[in-house]
Amino acid sequence: MPDFWLSSGYYLLERAADNQLAVTDDYLRAYFNRPEVVPVEESCDAERALHAALMEAPRRAVTPAELLRIEDEDARENYEIVLNFRDHLLRHGTIEAAYAALFKLDGPVEPVRLAPIFLDQMVHVILRGLLEGCEDPFRLRAAELLFRSQKVTIQDGNIMLADEEVIDLYASTGGFGDLGRLIVEAQTPLRQIDLDVMTEENVHDYWERADRFDMVLDITFGRPGLDALCRVLEIWIAHFVGADVRIAPVQSISDDRWSWHVGLDSISTNILNELYEGQEVSEERLADVLSLFRLEFRDPNAMLPQLAGRPIYLGLAKGENDLLRVKPQNLLVNLPLAETV
Repeated sequence: MPDFWLSSGYYLLERAADNQLAVTDDYLRAYFNRPEVVPVEESCDAERALHAALMEAPRRAVTPAELLRIEDEDARENYEIVLNFRDHLLRHGTIEAAYAALFKLDGPVEPVRLAPIFLDQMVHVILRGLLEGCEDPFRLRAAELLFRSQKVTIQDGNIMLADEEVIDLYASTGGFGDLGRLIVEAQTPLRQIDLDVMTEENVHDYWERADRFDMVLDITFGRPGLDALCRVLEIWIAHFVGADVRIAPVQSISDDRWSWHVGLDSISTNILNELYEGQEVSEERLADVLSLFRLEFRDPNAMLPQLAGRPIYLGLAKGENDLLRVKPQNLLVNLPLAETV
């Protein structure tokens, strides 16, 4: 099988006995080699010494005094941010446990604040592990929605998702790198952004482009991209909460006994809440809803008794500037799971 998502750092981790991803020294070293942390020509001796010590022993304790000796304030702050993340990982031992601790999956929410990029990176590498051996590029592209924000374009009823970062890059460089950026700064028009939409004919191109995140996903109802997203969400739920569920797209919610719903993002959460409560929702806001899903537990005993056997409805919606930002944690904290003793 071709490889994918080398940028996730998956091969720097090890499998724990419970099939979770165990944190390793090499994985931690990758963070100390990030551009925000690695010393530059202007770095002081204290910063260089600390970096060398962490590369030698990435789990070593760092005292406040060591950080204060770093002369550059921005560099000092960057070290504090990365070390805060490192310490969180080390407290839990695996990527999954570190992620779950942030969303009360195994107890109280841990009072730690992490930069949003670290959350995305944890989801990225967890999904890389879950999708090991996957032969369906549609599923891999759909999984990107869980850790990379998407720009939504709707044309003739077709719902197209393109990576926000890639779109921004093309907008600033026209896809021509530094040369393109110079042209943009000179206010010279560049060609229109033209990214490839993933189809049955070109789907295998994904293997060569997986770390470029530059293929457009069509999540129109009935298309492979939407079905692929359902399969990814099922895998995600099974891995974290152990529930075997089946998810399928629906075009509307026509259920007099509608009992429970989960928004996959903040926008759909608000819209579904208002609809459930019987509030009037404008057509303009309803148009922001991209997809609806029906989730069913294969074992009703895994649900709260009062909801056993009832479907759960999911929503996906775009927000301001036509951006879609999926919150995969919503599926882990908001499902009506049976209480365990």
